[in-house]
Amino acid sequence: MRLLFLNGPNANLYGLDPKGTYGRENFQDITNRCHAKALREGVTLDFRQSQSEGELVEWIQQARPEGPAPAAGIIINAAGLSYTSIAILDALLAFPGPVIEVHMSNIQKREPFRHRTYTSRAAVGSISGLGPLGYELAIEAMVGLVNA
Repeated sequence: MRLLFLNGPNANLYGLDPKGTYGRENFQDITNRCHAKALREGVTLDFRQSQSEGELVEWIQQARPEGPAPAAGIIINAAGLSYTSIAILDALLAFPGPVIEVHMSNIQKREPFRHRTYTSRAAVGSISGLGPLGYELAIEAMVGLVNA
């Protein structure tokens, strides 16, 4: 089973401000945690990050069953694009498998504009506020959804 895990703009900056919203672990640490979790779950994880909305849309489309990189499910932290990108929403809605939205911070405790996301409209469920643990839980949940 292959899972696609997408991260949007600025996710690569996680951990650079240890007192900040996203904690102390840097993006490479989180990437390593996710690959270790996927290994324990017995799945292949394609973990990617992009600053570009168009590249994220392209990767989602490529994950379709007829695409060059089919995936059983998509986990996405579209970051700031979660609140603005109808293009990402449309691509996720066109994906036939399950989608899980994940956020490092609790978006409900942040600024009001972060309380609603476009990406959640395509998601089976959302995980937020648990930091890197939420990323691992999203992988575990996706394996359960695909195997159900």
